[in-house]
Amino acid sequence: MLYERTAIATKPEALIKQELAELRDEGTMSPDLVFKSPYFLEFTGLKGMYSEKSLEDSLVAHLEQFILELGNGFTFVERQKRMIIDGEDFYLDLLFYHRRLHRLIAIDLKLGKFKAQYKGQMELYLRWLEAHEMEAGEEQPLGLLLCTEGGDEQIELLQLDKSGIKVAQYMTELPSKELLQRQLHKGLEAARQRWENRTKE
Repeated sequence: MLYERTAIATKPEALIKQELAELRDEGTMSPDLVFKSPYFLEFTGLKGMYSEKSLEDSLVAHLEQFILELGNGFTFVERQKRMIIDGEDFYLDLLFYHRRLHRLIAIDLKLGKFKAQYKGQMELYLRWLEAHEMEAGEEQPLGLLLCTEGGDEQIELLQLDKSGIKVAQYMTELPSKELLQRQLHKGLEAARQRWENRTKE
């Protein structure tokens, strides 16, 4: 699994190095170190067409595997967290707590590509959790929108990081061998360039 994730990682190498140095030197863990993209959810057994409810049902049925995929420190709190706002019911798909970040983590599952309106919905959930569920000593809640596709330009323009919202892609099937080979080749080429630059110095 590490091979597949590394082969298609999208974070800039400099950012990864900086965050790892902060973790090593200061012991501080940033949300960027906790959240990743993509998440591999092939254990759900879902292929082709499925609904958000089917995905949620499968994730809860395979909760241990889902938590392992999310990473260390996540604890499950609640499914379909009910929030009453202006007399109207809203339901958050999944609520977790992250022990190292000391924050509630709101997860909303989406089919298809990221859409701008998801930001407003998640901000509403996060502010409600902050007002009604946050305990003393905890940091502000964070949101994770799991979509089958990102929308890089929209995500950048909306400045989601400033709102405490992360967007990550999920895959219910492992990527093809061809995609992995392309990404591995790209990584090897970048490593070769770095090596050549070092030898020139």
